[in-house]
Amino acid sequence: MSEPTPIQIKEDKIYKTWGLSEAEYSFISEKILGRLPNYTETGLYSVMWSEHCSYKNSKKVLRKLPNDSSRVLAGPGEDAGIIDIGDDQAVVFKAESHNHPSAVEPYQGAATGVGGIIRDIFSMGATPIALLNSLKFGSLDNNQTKHLVKEVVAGIGGYGNCIGIPTIGGEISFEKCYEKNPLVNAMCIGLLDNTQFKHGQASGNNNLIVYVGSTTGRDGIHGATFASDEFSNKKKKQRSAVQVGNPFIEKLLMDACVEIIQEHSDWILGVQDMGAAGLVSSTAEMASKTKSGLMLNLDNVPQREKGMTAYEMMLSESQERMVLCIKPEFEKNVLNFFDEYNLDAVTIGKVTSDKQYKIFHEGKLVVDIPVDSLTDEVPEYDHHGIKPKRISEDREQFDPQIASFKESWLNVLSSPTIASKRYLYETYDSQVKSNTVVRPGSDAGVVRIRGTKKAIASTNDSNSRYVYVDPYIGGQVTVLEAARNIVSTGGIPVGITDCLNYGNPEDPEIFWELDQSVQGIADVCKHLDVPVISGNVSLYNEFNKEAIYPSPMIGMVGLIEDISNITTSAFKKSGDLIYLLGSTGNDFNGSEIQNQLLGRVEGRLNEIDLNAEKKNQEIVLDAIQKHLIKSCHDLSEGGLVAALSESAFDNNLGFNIQTTLTSKQMFSETQSRYLITVDSKNKESIEDLFNDNFECLGFVTNDSTFSIQTADENLDIELSEALDNWKEAIPCLMN
Repeated sequence: MSEPTPIQIKEDKIYKTWGLSEAEYSFISEKILGRLPNYTETGLYSVMWSEHCSYKNSKKVLRKLPNDSSRVLAGPGEDAGIIDIGDDQAVVFKAESHNHPSAVEPYQGAATGVGGIIRDIFSMGATPIALLNSLKFGSLDNNQTKHLVKEVVAGIGGYGNCIGIPTIGGEISFEKCYEKNPLVNAMCIGLLDNTQFKHGQASGNNNLIVYVGSTTGRDGIHGATFASDEFSNKKKKQRSAVQVGNPFIEKLLMDACVEIIQEHSDWILGVQDMGAAGLVSSTAEMASKTKSGLMLNLDNVPQREKGMTAYEMMLSESQERMVLCIKPEFEKNVLNFFDEYNLDAVTIGKVTSDKQYKIFHEGKLVVDIPVDSLTDEVPEYDHHGIKPKRISEDREQFDPQIASFKESWLNVLSSPTIASKRYLYETYDSQVKSNTVVRPGSDAGVVRIRGTKKAIASTNDSNSRYVYVDPYIGGQVTVLEAARNIVSTGGIPVGITDCLNYGNPEDPEIFWELDQSVQGIADVCKHLDVPVISGNVSLYNEFNKEAIYPSPMIGMVGLIEDISNITTSAFKKSGDLIYLLGSTGNDFNGSEIQNQLLGRVEGRLNEIDLNAEKKNQEIVLDAIQKHLIKSCHDLSEGGLVAALSESAFDNNLGFNIQTTLTSKQMFSETQSRYLITVDSKNKESIEDLFNDNFECLGFVTNDSTFSIQTADENLDIELSEALDNWKEAIPCLMN
């Protein structure tokens, strides 16, 4: 069947089904080209001008985020961000969302999300050393959600395990609003043993463009457009827009790319992953960065299906593919190098100086457009935000009526968002390559850097309930919780990647949520001097016009300068003193206890004292570096109830505490707090450091009992009962 003509595309408004508006199509045809674009050209504009590739609805908001510090070597605009960690070494990291594909084909959607983020890391010449993920699903009370959970977790484990990269941390939560639109955010961390890296760019007239990796098929066509659309009962879910991954080819591609960049850097001028929008995005972005043009011959592209058109080849998102810009004199060396890895490697074009993007297929020129029109001339939209009616100025706190202290304690532990996720994450290999020091289950995952005293700590955090209740303060909390997780582990926060997951930004209330929460994130990042060096925006996460909670995910990386400082959240031995650092208020809005008692979250969040937060982080790091702390756990969802229980479970220890807090305040989720244990011989030293901003709660015991005396109640809970509620909640719901 022949492709529609340019006139048919205009008259039938085919471009609208691909996500281009009438105004955008008119701008392309009248202002940029001075003619009607053909079928392939229209397809290229549709994917490159999609929100997923262009950030046309979010760029103005994203500019609020700080992306510079003395450690930053590469920030937004590259495949991944890079942070200098000293000794001529650098850590490379990024997170990406694969939400829509995972809703349609959960196994492949999640697997290819992992594959794509790994390629972003090794395209910089870095060796991937760790994976994390942030997952959000609907309530675990229906078979569809259980199916999504099983398949997404299997896809993440299947891909990461096969390629041999440990999954060292992450988070999983459950809310009804994600039932039809789950969130699957994947993060990868890599290591550079020098501070030299390859930019994703194509420069120099007549330098060559080389295609490396898997063959190109018809999978994933219009994946970027698909990611920038909403779900509904009326719209057919595009399974053809979901890619299919092969981790064994990715392993070959990873090893080959890292080796050629490290050993033969003089051959190569630039490297880029073929991710969203496939061949068009990777090549156009490489040329645009250097104000160059490109000439591509699609007849040379390795194809796995017969009769592929130029449109299909350019828009395919087949996995495990890379683009290299190389010097012509090394063409034979490069092709032979990849041939030794049994990988397809072919020259498909060259760099030109005319700034045009020209594509030939079957001997004909099928695309001839300005390169910059695909990347730099995308319109930016400045939406007007409106505060949702649910967000009042009233900051009155919810007052939880706790009928049974014990029952409420156990209910918090068995909440799917707080309960143990071991049943799910045990699918992942967390110790492959033997560098994992802290596995999933503590505040942050940790991998050591061989041959040094250093280690990298990392965490994913996303408290969407808080952001829904109060976007600005909720955005702050998301960063602060990530920072506390890093600090609790003995790390210095050095950089952030993010995934910003929201509904339709053209809805004024949703745009307000996006704008306000990013402002909150930005303000905290500036206060803590932690730059946002990479990330991803995923909008249009809706089903039948019902949006998910605003869900920014913060992936934070920290540097542990000496592995002797690594600290975990687990209580270590009987007799250790238990301290609560930081003051506790009545902070119940957006909390787990509010959600349990009301079946919803509401109200306004109390403002956060950022100076107090930063001071407590500095105190904890100082105490860890002085080796005064045995265990450290930040307080977040579930408050002190969750922190005490989780710290006790790992080594089957009990505790005996007496606190001035009321029973209600045990569930409070006041920020800037840590649960810390200390050897009794260091009591005076630690209390001098804490400087009155603490309460000594009691001590760890060998008893199989939690003994709690609050200001208004006494309670004993058997360790085994608490542990069963926490450990068995998700397996019971899943089965």
